[in-house]
Amino acid sequence: MTKTEIIQNLKCGGCATTITNALNELDGISNTVVDNEQNSVTFEYTEESQVKIVDEKLSSLGYPIDSDPNSILKKAKSYVSCAVGRMSEKD
Repeated sequence: MTKTEIIQNLKCGGCATTITNALNELDGISNTVVDNEQNSVTFEYTEESQVKIVDEKLSSLGYPIDSDPNSILKKAKSYVSCAVGRMSEKD
């Protein structure tokens, strides 16, 4: 099954790299695609319960789904995740 989530705090390719790497490490999640222009993440999953796990992972990285609160802490986490992703892009 495929799901697309609209997320907050998405800024650049560094963010996309962090999100893609983190989600693809989750069991049962694959083919993650981040669209910076649409502020969206699309992924494939095998069980419905995995969608909640993905949403929680996105939030912990600083990219809560659009309907969730976006605290200053989440925004700060997104900057750290972005920087980590940018460093990973250069490897």
